[in-house]
Amino acid sequence: MMKIQRFIFNLFEENTYVLYDTESREAIVVDPGMSTERERDAFNDFIAENHLHISAIVNTHLHLDHSFGINHIKERYGAKLTAEKADADLAASLSAQAARFGIRLPEDFGIDIDNTVDGDSSFDFDGHRVELIAVPGHTRGGMAIYIPDLKIVFSGDSLFGGAIGRTDLPGGDHRQLVESIRNRLLTLPDDTTVLPGHMEPTTIGDERRNNPYL
Repeated sequence: MMKIQRFIFNLFEENTYVLYDTESREAIVVDPGMSTERERDAFNDFIAENHLHISAIVNTHLHLDHSFGINHIKERYGAKLTAEKADADLAASLSAQAARFGIRLPEDFGIDIDNTVDGDSSFDFDGHRVELIAVPGHTRGGMAIYIPDLKIVFSGDSLFGGAIGRTDLPGGDHRQLVESIRNRLLTLPDDTTVLPGHMEPTTIGDERRNNPYL
């Protein structure tokens, strides 16, 4: 059985997700945002208690709040990062991102993308097809992670319940984001559960009917 564990991490209250199978114990981590020893311990305890093997990290985008924990998972679990090529500049500039919010990181702090995606792509995870859908606008390399047979989409900071992502940070483009959501996410089935990068889940149908920004 496939399950999803949500953690709310760091001062931005970012959603980190662990998608895992209770039988095979295979797991992927979406947008790891743990930023403190306590948050890393909570994550590690969950992985250990459920005897999980992390086979991949997949990021919807590489803003700081979604990336704090990437290097921890890489170093401790040996998992590799998949992210959009167009967000490589964000991966290399996490210390500069942090400085905008008054957060200090080492000047050379950065992240290497192990598997770069350029546009739409897909891969198999434990018998499920995982579709990576390009949704630029919040960042140049923003993408959604859609698993059709589970009827879920991890929307990152592109789409929220009754809202859309901010576009005032470097690489943001409001018009592009609205077009991306309309043409690339709202075309998914109405009963698809949207698991956003912040706040609570929603559905594609609810956002198509009620989101005032779309």
